[in-house]
Amino acid sequence: MNKLKPVILAGLIILTGCSVNRPDLGVHNARLLPCPETPNCVNSQSTDKEHYIKPLYFSGTKQEAKEHLLQILESEKRTKILIVQQNYILAEFTSFLFRFVDDVEFYFPEEHTGKTILHIRSASRTGYSDFGVNRKRIEKIRSQF
Repeated sequence: MNKLKPVILAGLIILTGCSVNRPDLGVHNARLLPCPETPNCVNSQSTDKEHYIKPLYFSGTKQEAKEHLLQILESEKRTKILIVQQNYILAEFTSFLFRFVDDVEFYFPEEHTGKTILHIRSASRTGYSDFGVNRKRIEKIRSQF
């Protein structure tokens, strides 16, 4: 087993240098991209229990919700806000140790009854399991919202 440790460590170091292209994200027909079959993704528009997460709700206008969300995202470490549109925000979160990238999307459909709904998709670009990191990240954002 001790002989395997350097091989595993070398493999992990090599993986940190791997870059994976961002998938074709965004809103298509009023929906965020579905999650892949892997468990490293959550989506508030998902129909399966494994990937589903509740959307965020904000008592206020879409513009106020967007401004508040941007403040939260800007306060997070290793976060890059890539796209800010009227109804959509895309951010990248990079892990500390291995530099894995997660794509996090927020979709603001029309306001209803004085509340703004934010649909969410948070997914790892690589790997199989994220040990619940994407779900925890969204719940942390929810607690600040």
